[in-house]
Amino acid sequence: MRKNIILLAAMILCAGILKAQKPENILAAVGTPPNPKVQVSWNRYNDYAAITDICKRLAAAHPNLVKIESMGKSFQGKDLWVVTITDTKVGNADKKPAMYIDGNIHSNEIQGSEFALYTAWYLAEMYASGNKSIMSLLADKTFYIAPTINPDARDNFIHQANTAHSPRTGLIPIDNDRDGTTNEDGFDDLDGDGHIVMMRRKSATGRFKVDPTDNRRMILVGAEEKGEYELLGSEGNDNDGDGFVNEDGEGAYDPNRDWGWNWQPNYIQGGAYKYPFSLPENRAIVDFVMKHPNIAAAQSYHNNGGMILRGPGAIEDVDTYNALDIRVYDALGKKGEEMLPGYKYLVVYKDLYSVFGGELDWFYGGRGIYTFSNELWTGYSMYNKTDGEDSQNQLYTFDKDLLMKDAFVDWHAYKHPLYGDIEIGGFKKTYTRLHPGFLLESDAHRNMAFSVYHAYNTPKLSVGEIEVKDIGGGLTQVTTIVNNERMIPTHSSQDVKNNIEIPDIISLSGGTVVAGMIVTNRDMNFTVEQKLDPTNIKVQNIPGNSFVTVRWLVKGGSKFTVNVNSKKGGLASKSN
Repeated sequence: MRKNIILLAAMILCAGILKAQKPENILAAVGTPPNPKVQVSWNRYNDYAAITDICKRLAAAHPNLVKIESMGKSFQGKDLWVVTITDTKVGNADKKPAMYIDGNIHSNEIQGSEFALYTAWYLAEMYASGNKSIMSLLADKTFYIAPTINPDARDNFIHQANTAHSPRTGLIPIDNDRDGTTNEDGFDDLDGDGHIVMMRRKSATGRFKVDPTDNRRMILVGAEEKGEYELLGSEGNDNDGDGFVNEDGEGAYDPNRDWGWNWQPNYIQGGAYKYPFSLPENRAIVDFVMKHPNIAAAQSYHNNGGMILRGPGAIEDVDTYNALDIRVYDALGKKGEEMLPGYKYLVVYKDLYSVFGGELDWFYGGRGIYTFSNELWTGYSMYNKTDGEDSQNQLYTFDKDLLMKDAFVDWHAYKHPLYGDIEIGGFKKTYTRLHPGFLLESDAHRNMAFSVYHAYNTPKLSVGEIEVKDIGGGLTQVTTIVNNERMIPTHSSQDVKNNIEIPDIISLSGGTVVAGMIVTNRDMNFTVEQKLDPTNIKVQNIPGNSFVTVRWLVKGGSKFTVNVNSKKGGLASKSN
């Protein structure tokens, strides 16, 4: 008996361990890791524990590529994981141009974590499979990926009964109804089915009726029509006896109104907390970014609406985004529209609404980092057609046609202590804002590819020609070109304008430097001399898809080495 129990336990354990398949049994689909070491199903959502497990498994399976560390603690004490991905056999991770990616700043916008995590998984597994493009990318670049930056509220959304829109914020308690008690009158799962849906009751004065073409749907009656029902809002009770339902739920401070760029207090920008970076999660991110000046590009994942957003968040900041940087944004954003069908490249303040104290504005305005915020999921994906006037109808038809009505809780009777005989029903929290499972991996892949394209276009520096010329008097003139082979400059215009990051340093060794200069016109021999420390020439910027020319006058030597050190552009070196 004991032997059988041990055998059964061993079988269960083995069944629970996902192993790579045998290569001889697989025909690899193009663009996908053919036999990943870390098996992950990308058609579902992971809680904090599962995210932690996937990160740790990636690090264990790919020790030369993946490192996991905590950049701080959440309000409730959870580690804020950052996964660093680069080819550690080729250069130091923190000396390469880097892409920072995070997701789930808003707790109900959970697919951002899956998209960020998919990116980490894909890069590691495709490198391991021998994909030359990814191997080349990770030789040159570093990715810092923070799958969830609001883990407390993420777990609340996943494990507690919520609507698709709650909780949006963190879980720091707040007294929304100012009765002296926090969080006492949030949603109640009246029937215990795990879903917070809608309440309705029959009423002679109601303004809604059942759609005759779909009995799940409520529609507003016309001015001369008689209604059947009144809608009572989301599922819940009046727990504090003040006559109102669901007015004091969990959390209310918005982590995307907490950043130290054009921050405004709560009475101006709803959701702001005490002061910039007063939320511990955001403070940890800021500390991480400040310690990693090699971050040249960033991506934050939100939902929903199918948008590739750039700042400014408010019109007051419109002059911050200058023409040279907008050219880079436009080139990247327009490419994103090609890669992400149904998504539109937009400007926050102009195409949406004003945001003060937003993450992407701090990354760009405060650090000079080209940053996008993608709003994931679009109704276009339902039937691959533009989402128009039938968008609400599409939710019902798509659920019926492709989801087998799995997204809707059918209306059913309930005896409410305040409202009496009512009915409960409606869409589950995992619908309307979140991807259905079968579309989750597809959109994760496309957004990953857009981030990879962005990262690829961070600076790539190389030393080109080194011209050595004897000019007499014991002096040698050494002239070199430093190329930037990618679209993004080593310093954004915002960076240069505000001296955010130190200049790039181009150095010469092999002789005694007596003069150093930047060549502004080689044909006309126009130069600007750097009189202090001429060996190490400071260059304010190496433009994208362009170059700079520098020159030294040297005593002695014939074999010279040029070294380039750029915080966001990385390192480069060459000898004549």
